Amino acid sequence: MKLAEQIVLVTGGGRGLGRHIVEAFAAEGARVVVNYRNSAAAAEELAGQYGTGQAIAIQSDVTDADQVAEMMAGVESHFGAPVTTVVNNALADFSFNGDARAKANDIQWADFDAQFSGSVRGALNTTQQALDGMRGHGFGRIINIGTNLFQNPVVPYHDYTAAKAALLSLTRTLAADLGQHNISVNMVSGGLLRTTDASAATPEEVFEYIAASTPLRKVTTPAEFADAILFFASPWARSVTGQNLVVDGGLVMD
Repeated sequence: MKLAEQIVLVTGGGRGLGRHIVEAFAAEGARVVVNYRNSAAAAEELAGQYGTGQAIAIQSDVTDADQVAEMMAGVESHFGAPVTTVVNNALADFSFNGDARAKANDIQWADFDAQFSGSVRGALNTTQQALDGMRGHGFGRIINIGTNLFQNPVVPYHDYTAAKAALLSLTRTLAADLGQHNISVNMVSGGLLRTTDASAATPEEVFEYIAASTPLRKVTTPAEFADAILFFASPWARSVTGQNLVVDGGLVMD
């Protein structure tokens, strides 16, 4: 299915990286669902740039299966067709600040629970609620957002990294289970992005260090990262599933 024919749900799509993902799909003519939890004004403003025929903003906490089911029903009612493509971008509240991170001796299980709920439960909820529509189309694309930190934990964010590693495992088991329905499941993993809400607290010297450590000598931008997501949704990736593409300027070569 061409990008322009797809109905794309971007969780956490109102701001940060999610906004760039929405813009990338919309530029290709896709119809886009801008999901948000708290960022109503930003999500409505973004969707309003494209008009109701191409974009809609819908509030939903993706960790709540009932809310996700209501969102999917709202999408189908609005566009007259179900979601074909899900980008699991929503992130539980988190700040990439190595100086302020919870250390091994004081991190609490509640920190892990929050990250696992946001990354794994959220992705499971959106996937399950989208499955009937995808099977009906004989087409589906699920793209999860990961991190290069579980390959190169340059800053040991214990809770965030563990949750994203679990999401990669879920990506691969879902790919094995859903491929028979022409539903692919892949992950795009980034490093530090310049700049999102989550990386706004990152000191300048960290950005400089990352840039100097990459072959491209720069920190990846959210727009550059979004380009890779389009690949997995596009016809060019029709035979790719269960994969993790690292997009970080070559910092991690996996």
